[in-house]
Amino acid sequence: MKSDEKPKQRPKGARAAARGEGASSFRKSTVREYFETLLTAVILALFVRTWVVQAFKIPTGSMENNLLIGDHLLVNKFVFGPTASALERAVLPVRAVRRGDIVVFKYPEDPERDFIKRVIGLPGETVEVRRKAVHVGGRPLDEPYVHFLQPAAASDSEVTAYDVRENYGPVTVPEGHYFVMGDNRDNSQDSRYWGFLPAGHVKGRALVIYWSWDAEGGANPLAHTRWGRLLRPIR
Repeated sequence: MKSDEKPKQRPKGARAAARGEGASSFRKSTVREYFETLLTAVILALFVRTWVVQAFKIPTGSMENNLLIGDHLLVNKFVFGPTASALERAVLPVRAVRRGDIVVFKYPEDPERDFIKRVIGLPGETVEVRRKAVHVGGRPLDEPYVHFLQPAAASDSEVTAYDVRENYGPVTVPEGHYFVMGDNRDNSQDSRYWGFLPAGHVKGRALVIYWSWDAEGGANPLAHTRWGRLLRPIR
């Protein structure tokens, strides 16, 4: 038996209110999704910057001609990370600091500043400079990357006895430290002047040049970008 009663309709005001509530709920949901996405991106960026990779800009000429003022680098902060077992060391892309590594570190005399130098002496090794030639363990070091503003002074010069750019050491690198030098040996504030670098100050290994700009060439970054240096591995 069919009922003659008609379905009750909601008043227009109630329907409008319901639509308004739905739209408001949708807007709140959208805003929340955007906020959560942004928050996740920020947390991920902070994680990557803290533990994986960090950008660094070359401010001085101490690493010329290998690294130039205006080079922008990516620094691998994960490679020297601590490991708890031999399995982790075998599986993860981590290793110990090696001679020749170019590292970014906290300047021991002012930890708020970052420096970049090349590792020359490892813990327990003896480092000496003789007429600008570096010797490790009594043997001359092969350094194809090194740059001098002036040649070594004559061996009978009195100045060389007091100039650490000419002669230095010998010194023995203590455990838990490194001896670091700039590639531009005549223009580098390094271990010859402020001592050994504590291992705990090392932040990471310079990996690649992602952008390079000749700041002296002008204010236009595109016109003065050193295109040939982009994505160049750092060695």
